Amino acid sequence: MTAVALGVVLVSCAGDAAESTTTSAEPTTTTTTTTTTTTTTTLPGEPIDLFPEAGDILGVVGISFDSELNVRAAPGTDQDVLTRLPPLTDDVVATGEERQLPDSIWYEVDVDEVTGWASSAYLAWIGETNDITAVVIDLLGETPTAETMLDLGLIVAQSQASDEPPSRIRVAEPPTVRDLGEVVYDVVGLGDDALFGVRLRVFGTPGDGGEGFTLKTVESTALCGRGLTADGLCR
Repeated sequence: MTAVALGVVLVSCAGDAAESTTTSAEPTTTTTTTTTTTTTTTLPGEPIDLFPEAGDILGVVGISFDSELNVRAAPGTDQDVLTRLPPLTDDVVATGEERQLPDSIWYEVDVDEVTGWASSAYLAWIGETNDITAVVIDLLGETPTAETMLDLGLIVAQSQASDEPPSRIRVAEPPTVRDLGEVVYDVVGLGDDALFGVRLRVFGTPGDGGEGFTLKTVESTALCGRGLTADGLCR
């Protein structure tokens, strides 16, 4: 009984081992197969090769002063929001990656140590600034006046907007009044591939007793849709 019991114990220990041992006249070859699992994330839309190159600096455009531009985890308005950018942000860095969805185009960008995706409808290269006061007065046929700086700015913005396609007009910076009144309007969607829009900084002279404003100066900054030349012009 003791010999039988000892044999059972030895067999049981051999069965618990990590590997089984086989005695044979022929050598035994052991092959170990390793399986690697790769996880692939598919972004919405199709990759395209448009204008922003890696390292291009873009600005947020066409956003109201009381709103923000969402930077999302992937292209599409249904994606998670990673960060939000104020309307006059001008340090958005393109990575050079773009995706096209059925009704929109998205750029991958770096900003505030976050990499994400933002709609191209709200991004542009910030170009040169020019005084266009005389151009506006000529278009309107007179020097415009209005009760408020918001109204005066809107008159100027409408003079620069297009009807087809209809431009998007937004107050990018709310009005202030010191010696002069001041307000900033973005007019985007001009239907020009090169000149996507303009940013209008409108100054008005307060009337007697602080009633109403008369246009004094309009500074127009080009919002470019395809990039900038070396001297800051839309290309």
